[in-house]
Amino acid sequence: MQSRNPIFSRRGAGGQRTWSTPAPSVEQLNAMYGAPSYAPPTAERTMTIDDVVVRGFMTLGTLVVTAALAWYFNLSLAIAMPAALVGVILALIVSFKQSTNPALILGYAVCYGVAIGVVSHAYEMVYNGIVLQAVLGTMVAFGGTLAVYALKIFRPTPKFTKFVIAAGFAAVGLMLLNWIASIFVSGGLGLRTDTPMGWIFSVAMILLGCFFLLLDFSDIEQSVRAGVPERCSWLMAFGLTLSLVWLYLEILRFISYFTSSD
Repeated sequence: MQSRNPIFSRRGAGGQRTWSTPAPSVEQLNAMYGAPSYAPPTAERTMTIDDVVVRGFMTLGTLVVTAALAWYFNLSLAIAMPAALVGVILALIVSFKQSTNPALILGYAVCYGVAIGVVSHAYEMVYNGIVLQAVLGTMVAFGGTLAVYALKIFRPTPKFTKFVIAAGFAAVGLMLLNWIASIFVSGGLGLRTDTPMGWIFSVAMILLGCFFLLLDFSDIEQSVRAGVPERCSWLMAFGLTLSLVWLYLEILRFISYFTSSD
């Protein structure tokens, strides 16, 4: 009976063993003996706080530089609207897929930078000095929220996290309904008007932005402790940038309610 063993099957007629290749030399045998039996896998470096800081500066810096260029070249709303739409699409892709692709995240920063630059320039033309006030207000809100988290005055709980996420979806839904209603009624639901209702809604949106920052800080700390891969720092930087953009736009709108136009 013929064997299925490839060594035994190399026998020719009469049971004599035949080889299709010459026998290895002594040097080849020594090289084979000294070679490792497997190649050890390359371990990916884990994420650190410094990684998040660097990626955060890269993402936020890209957004700021793009906004400054859009302001300098005085781009129109005809360019800002498509850029904002593309930015929203990229943000949704990154958020739902939890993507760590730098191209998607920096692409979001570029697109939203164009939109923010145009919007900021439009506000500045009507309310002189409002952009600087909004930037300072955003920095104060960020620093205050970071201090609250770092000093352990408040730490997000699972229930708080669910509440903030639900409130975020509700806020976006209300703003969408307000926009649709504004097509038929002046001012829509009154959520974005210079009225007490508009003031309260803006304050609520600013607080919601701070809550999102708390969740971002908690995600960063927990991810570092869990030893997630270094590439996840891009996702952490994206979350921080998204929260800061939310805060800046809401603070800009809120300040406009109490600033006289030129």
